[in-house]
Formats: sequence, C-alpha cells, structure tokens
Amino acid sequence: MVLKRAKEVITIESDALKVLVRNLNENFTKAVDVIAKCKGRVVVAGMGKTGIIGHKISATLSSTGTPSIFMHSAEAVHGDLGQVTRDDVVILISSSGETEETVRLLPLLKKIGCKTIAMTGGIKSPLAKYCDLVLDTGVKKEGCPLGLAPMASTTVTLAMGDALAACLIDRKNFKSEDFAFFHPGGNLGRRLLLKVEDVMRKGSQFAKVPETMQVKDVLFAITAARCGSACVIDRKKKFVGLFTDGDLRRHIEEDANILSRPVKDVMTKGPMTINKDRLATEAFDLLMQKKVDELPVVDDKGALAGLLDVQDLLKAGLAR
Repeated sequence: MVLKRAKEVITIESDALKVLVRNLNENFTKAVDVIAKCKGRVVVAGMGKTGIIGHKISATLSSTGTPSIFMHSAEAVHGDLGQVTRDDVVILISSSGETEETVRLLPLLKKIGCKTIAMTGGIKSPLAKYCDLVLDTGVKKEGCPLGLAPMASTTVTLAMGDALAACLIDRKNFKSEDFAFFHPGGNLGRRLLLKVEDVMRKGSQFAKVPETMQVKDVLFAITAARCGSACVIDRKKKFVGLFTDGDLRRHIEEDANILSRPVKDVMTKGPMTINKDRLATEAFDLLMQKKVDELPVVDDKGALAGLLDVQDLLKAGLAR
C-alpha cells in the first residue's frame, strides 16, 4: 500500500509537469523579456506552501544573476510593500488565484506602477485578470489523498520558476564565473573560484635545483622543502625537467653511482605542467587522471612559477 501510494503521488506530479510543458505559451516568453529588462528587482510574493516555493524561486533568481527578494503577502500590507518600486517586477503566486492576502496587493501594486506576473492555476481568477501577464500553473489533481495539501501544484510552480531562471541565464549570458561570484563560500565557491596560483607552493616551499646539481644534493633539497620532487632549471633559469622518487628508483639499479651524477641525467624531461591561472579544480582532475601527485606550475611564458601537490588541493577542500 505504501509503495502504491508513493508511485501514485509521483505519477500525478509527473503528469502535471507534462501538462505544464504543453501549456507554455507566448506569455512565458513575454515574462522572460519583462524580467530581463527589469531595472529593479524581481519581487516574489506568496502565502503558505506557495510562499515557501516563492522563497526558492527568488533565491534561484538571485543566485543566477537576477536580483530578487521574497515578500510575504500578509506582511506586505504591514510595511513590507515599501520594498517595491515602480522599476520592479512582482511575481504573485497563488494556486487558486483567489488568495485574499495576495489578491488585495493588486491595486497597491498598480498604484506603485510596477509590472505584475501571476503564477496561478486560476486563469480566470481575480489575480489572473488584473496582472499584466499570467503563467498557467494549473493542475487537474493534487497528490494529496485528501485533495487538500498542495503537492502537484507546488511542484509545477517550482518548475515554472526554474524555467524562468534558466531562460534568464541564457538571456543574460550568465557564466559559471558569475555564479561563483555569488557563491564564494563553501565547496562550490572553492571549485569555481580557486586558481592554481592560490594553492601552489612557492619560493622555499618547493625544491628548485640547477640541472648540474648532484642527485644526492637534490634529495637533500627535496627533504628540506618537504615535497616529493624537485623542479630542475638550466643556467638560464628555464624549467627543463622534474626529478621524483620514481626517477631515483628507475635508475638506482642500473647505476650504483647515481647519487653523484648530475640530476639532468636522470630527471624526467619535458614533464606535464599546468598554467598558474588555471582553475585548481582542473588541476585536481588532471592529477587524478594521470595518477601523479605533483605538477610543476608555469606562467604564460612557460617560466617556472611553483609546484602543485595533490595534498594542497585536498586541504583546500577540492576533493569530490
């Protein structure tokens, strides 16, 4: 019985979304155009469950380049209406289109002079009649067994809000870098903003040795820098190779005198590098893909800038 009911609810909501797709019309295109040209903010107003959906729609718009606030319909007539200006667009959400607290905002909003968009299933309701545009979010049936709690209707309204946000992302040419700017905190911000240069080892934090240095001294330099490899440069300070413990193991059986040989004889020439301006998350993916622990970092001219260690990326919280 439980699984049967669960499948029934999900099917009802899924069917409602299919109807929503079929019902999309030119009003949706006009709504995107009105919001894209908005000089103020998008104010999303609603009550109860639809109000909660309105909160989410507003948050999604704000995080994707369309400034937005949520306004509780009941609180609006107790002072919050002062947040609305004639440059704003107000989206009013009501499943029936007859929610008293929301409908009574209409004459006040008309007086302010802002654009109004209704999200409602009541396309002949007072809300639909007096708003500038109407987005049909009607459903034939709610998922609630009692037919009382909004389920399919809130799902459809949420999807309509997401559709608006997605189209506005396209319209405004909103990029991942822009998204990162509004999400600087947490793992998301780190993944989208942090560059290789921000986490790489610089100066004395990594071993940078001349190509003529003996291997034994290179090992001391690696130990002193507390890293797993040494970046090798020629007499013109140009980066020419990388020496790792793997290189040591590969040559030690063949040459008992390896410790006294110049590092240029046993280093890996022309190793994989990464530019300091690349995203740190790209570097992490590259390290995982190539199954290596460190990457020499270079600038735009190919000069050695630092060393990137996978442990530093992990400490920065870039592990997926």
